[in-house]
Order: sequence, then structure tokens, then C-alpha cells
Amino acid sequence: MSETGASYAAAGVDIEAGDRAVELMKEWVKKTRRPEVLGGLGGFAGLFDASALKNYERPLLASATDGVGTKVDIARQLGVYDTIGHDLVAMVMDDIVVCGAEPLFMTDYICVGKVHPERVAAIVKGIAEGCVLAGCALVGGETAEHPGLLGPDDFDVAGAGTGVVEADRLLGADRIRKGDAVIAMASSGLHSNGYSLVRHVLLNRGGLALDAHVEELGRTLGEELLEPTRIYSLDCLALTRTTEVHAFSHVTGGGLAANLARVIPDGLHATVDRSTWTPAPVFDLVGRTGDVERLELEKTLNMGVGMIAIVPEGSADVALATLADRGVDAWIAGEITDRGEHTTGAALTGDYAG
Repeated sequence: MSETGASYAAAGVDIEAGDRAVELMKEWVKKTRRPEVLGGLGGFAGLFDASALKNYERPLLASATDGVGTKVDIARQLGVYDTIGHDLVAMVMDDIVVCGAEPLFMTDYICVGKVHPERVAAIVKGIAEGCVLAGCALVGGETAEHPGLLGPDDFDVAGAGTGVVEADRLLGADRIRKGDAVIAMASSGLHSNGYSLVRHVLLNRGGLALDAHVEELGRTLGEELLEPTRIYSLDCLALTRTTEVHAFSHVTGGGLAANLARVIPDGLHATVDRSTWTPAPVFDLVGRTGDVERLELEKTLNMGVGMIAIVPEGSADVALATLADRGVDAWIAGEITDRGEHTTGAALTGDYAG
């Protein structure tokens, strides 16, 4: 009795399915194209014409890489794959814009247990849509099939991006001064941090179903949990063009105070007043269902603020008007003071409104 020789397909890797996924995603990648992009999808490397940087006196390249964490498991359970790409772009490009850099291009990495071409294409569609919102090109990526390591429906996503900023326009701690205003930009929800806590509290401990309508949310739990992360890149760049900006802080893992402290120089302190906003209902739902203390929530979730801008006090009105014109809900949430007896660079004070 003859035995059939081993093959890649028998080991669980479907090359034809991968090729089909590439064909399906091409139209979405094309929508992100910038004039500097050379070639098309399918090369070994994405090409970006750096001659455009000759217009800079001293161009600094900014780079970042990230994923979307366990939020991908919510997408898997619901079978919705075209939103987490927005999350991926936001997590990467909103880190890059913090220093004042313009997003240029991005690459992605999608790891799956089994290639389902339509599913992979849906993920890339979301990434491409996110890149359009961030103003950057999606110049390439990789889809890797890992049978035996991941289940047939399991997947994860990651990405890396590059931006550019003129050296003398680099934003950061050295620009911040006492009396500066701290402007908060509203988040679109949970964004893409703290989902290990959120899933444990709402799904495991609370026993809530993803398809259940939650009255206080005004929609199903799954719809709330998959709300895409807001992409602030172009909003932040608009601020730098219309008024003076000293620094930005992207509120991700660690919460508002910890991320804001990262851009506060020694000797100064950022005080943020909770009474200037009301967190969205989902934050209270997590806290109440899991009996999670406020400090723990604030260390894990964004609590309704996704990006911070620090501007001179005299620039605050123009900054708020610029953001309002772009449809971004923003407000003055605090100020920069002397460090005094504070042991950290930033702290929240007071109680939330509402």
C-alpha cells in the first residue's frame, strides 16, 4: 500500500487561499495610495519615494508598532472583521502624531490559524479605511497561516508605521510651560485597551451576551465593544497648522494620567479635572458589573478621553474651535502647574460630572 508524500497543504497551509486573499484586498489597499508610493501590492517590500523629504530642512522619521490586543476575540466571536483595522491604524498612527509627525505609510501583519480569504480581505479593508482617515498609505503587509498553533478561526493583527516631522517643529516635554491648557479630546468608547479586563468583567463575571441589547448603551454589547478607535492623526495635524501646540498625549494602556505624565517635564505637573466631562455609559457598566474601583478603571481604560493636546493658554480657544470644526468633541480639562509636592507628572482631581 503506497503512502502519499507530505505536503504543505496537508500540513494545513493553503497557498491558493492566501493568493485569493491578496486579490480581494488589492482594491482596498489602492484607496490608501499616496503620490510617493511606488509599485503595487505583491512585491517583497513596499516602496515610498523619500525625495519628498528634500523639502524638509532636517526631517526626523518617527516610527511605531502596535496591535489591538484581545479586542480581536470580540471580532472573532461576532464574525465582524472590518472594524478592528481602524483600531490598528489608530494605535500606531496616533502614537506617531504625538510628536507632531505626519503619518506617511504603514505595513500590517495578520496571523491566522486558517486563511479564509474573505475574512482576511475584510480585515485589510478596515486597515485601509483607517489609513485613509490617518492620511497615510498602506504599502504592504503579510498574512501568515499558523495551523496547529492557532485554531482555524483564531487570528491576530499587528502593524508598523512611519511618519516625518521637521526637527524644529518636534513636539514634546521641552515645549511645555506653566500655565498651559490641557485640552481633552473625547474617545469613541473603549478604544483598544483593557479588553482583558472588559471581557473578564462583562462576559465571564457578568455573564452578558454579546448579542444582548443593553439599554444604557442603546445598542448590543457587541456593537459597543467593537466600536472603532477614533483616529486623531489629521485632527492633531490640523491643530499644529492653526495654532501653537506644545505636546500631545495618546491615551492608551495605562490610562489618562499615566500617559499624560509621559510628556510632562520635571518640575511641572498636569492637573486634570474629572468634573469637566462625563464618561460614556460603557465605563460605568464595566465598573459596576465587576465592582472595579475607580482608580483601577482609570489605570486601565481611557474613561472617555482618547487624546490630549497641551497648548498655551492663549491658544486654547483657537484649538477648541479647530477641533469643533472637524467634529471632535473637546474641552479644557486642566492646566499645567508647578510640580510642588506631587510625586508624578499628572493626576486626576475631583469627581466626574453627571
